[in-house]
This record gives sequence, structure tokens and C-alpha cells, in this order.
Amino acid sequence: MTDLLSLTPEELEALLVSVGEPKYRAAQMFPQLHRGVSPEQMTNIGKATRQKLDGVAAYRLPTVRRRLVSALDGTVKYLFALGDGNCVESVVMKYKYGNTICISSQVGCRMGCRFCASTIGGKVRDLTPGELVGQVIAAGADTGERISHIVLMGIGEPLDNYDNVVKFLRLVTHPDGLNISYRHISLSTCGVVPGILRLAELNMPITLSISLHAANDQTRSSIMPVNRRWGVDELLSACKTYYEKTGRRISFEYTLIDGKNDSPEAARELARVLNSHLRTRSTTMPIHVNLIPVNEVKETGFRRASDDSVAAFARTLEDNGIRATVRRRLGSDINASCGQLRRAEADG
Repeated sequence: MTDLLSLTPEELEALLVSVGEPKYRAAQMFPQLHRGVSPEQMTNIGKATRQKLDGVAAYRLPTVRRRLVSALDGTVKYLFALGDGNCVESVVMKYKYGNTICISSQVGCRMGCRFCASTIGGKVRDLTPGELVGQVIAAGADTGERISHIVLMGIGEPLDNYDNVVKFLRLVTHPDGLNISYRHISLSTCGVVPGILRLAELNMPITLSISLHAANDQTRSSIMPVNRRWGVDELLSACKTYYEKTGRRISFEYTLIDGKNDSPEAARELARVLNSHLRTRSTTMPIHVNLIPVNEVKETGFRRASDDSVAAFARTLEDNGIRATVRRRLGSDINASCGQLRRAEADG
């Protein structure tokens, strides 16, 4: 069965023609599909059209399995059930500039980052473009508010699902669909270098975020297995190429783990490595580091860095010419970081 939400307008046209319908039906249906209206609910297509589609295509939005709302800041965390019964998580966060949704790109994850709950149990499968779009549509329908910004930082590694994620980006920004600006979309990767280089060639004006978390191969490999395939030097070289091709600033995420990577020496090393790789004679790239005290997950044994060490780390980066901010933790009373709700559901 063809996934209707995964189709571009041109692909929808071809599907409709294949079942004997005129091409213009696609222009009638595509905007409604992306507003959460199923073919059965559409008043501008006839019963005969719906019957033709019934045998070849399906329209399935994720359904809400669990919904948690933060009493502190209104953050909403969803456990969405997909058509095959698998579950993923999404989080809607409210900011002054609008509503941001953090969505998942895979069911589970095979990257194995030791501090992350999403990777426990490994990867089950990739999400389709329609399942990615569906999270945005379903959350918007549930909250009754427009989603204006998207972060691909939920369960899964987006660049490990490259083709589906790129198609999702084209769908979600389509002017006849949700029409969300590329500049309002951030994609976070743990460092899949070939994907970064392929993305650079597309020159989409999204924000790329790199989950760095350590400045040397020994420490980074101990917490992020992906680094054994593409080390720090190769990763930062790809970041330099990405910036040179797109002109888009890259944000670096650095999760602070007590006793692991939160020392003043680690901060100085991080500044030195970023400056030496990304500020050269040929390129002077603006550098921004998001500091994130680790989310404590019982399976990892990692502890949050103290407030004092987080502040000292940020000061050291700033003193060495690196702009640093400490990410505000939203939804702390509902464990809004992805992975834990799905694990709890799986464990019964």
C-alpha cells in the first residue's frame, strides 16, 4: 500500500492517473492530506475516487498512545503509535517565537551513544517520509496550535535514514503543504560524515547541529561508537566543507557528563580543536556550542555535571573565543528527553 503522506504532488498525480483519475485531483488532495484530512473526510472528491484509492494507498497519521504535559512550562511529550504498532516520541516546546516540535526519524537507533536512552535496544526500522510529516501534523492537531519550527533530534539518527529525511524536508517545506521554512528546521547528527557531505551538496538552508560531546578521539569513542568510524578530525573537516558550500552556521552540541568531559581542561581542549579546524586562513566559521547537562538515565550510570562545572565550562569556552550557551531544560517534570517513554512502554 502506498503511503499517501510520503508522496510529492507529482507522485500523487502519477498515482491518481494510474487508477484512472485526472491529474488535477492531486492539487485538491495534497494540501488537505497535509492538514490532517483523510480522503474519507474530503468533500471535494467523490466516492468513486476514494474507492479507487482504497485498494492501492493508505493514509495513516500517528495516533497518541500517551501524552504528558509539563506543569512547569507547557511542554507536551507524545508517545505516538505508528501503523505497524511501533512507537516513537515527539516533543512540542513553546517559545516566544512559536512552537517547536522535536521529532523522531527512526524506531530505535543503532548509533549506540552511551548517554542516550533512544539507542537502548538498537534500531528497529527507519521512518517513512510520511511518518515524519505525520508527527508534525498529529501534534499540531492535538495542541490546536501551529507548529512553526522543527528539530530532528528525537529517536534515531536522521542521516542514517538519509533519503527519507531529505524527502521529508522537501515535503514539510512545500508551499502547498505545511509550508514550514527551511530556516526553521534543525537537523542533529552524531557525526555521519558521508551524510553531512551529501547534505552539503543539496545546499538546503537548514541548521545543522553536530552532537560532539568530546574533543578527542579517545573520549569521544568511549561514549559515541560512531567516532570509531569517523573520528574528530574527519568530522570537523566535513563541517568545514559544509560551511564553505552552504554558508550556514553549524551548532555544536556538547553533553556534559560528571567526571567524563566536564573539566576545565576539556573545555580548553574543545576550544582549541574547534578553533584550529574551523578558523583558518580560508575559512572563519562562526562557532556556537550548546552545553547540555546530561539527562540521567538509569541504564547509563552517567550523572549530570554540577551547575558550577557547567558555568565554568561555558566561561572557559567564551574566554577562548567560542560562543557558548547552556540549553534551557524544558519539560523536566515529564522527562521530555526522547527515549524514556518508549522504553517504559516496551517494558510494560
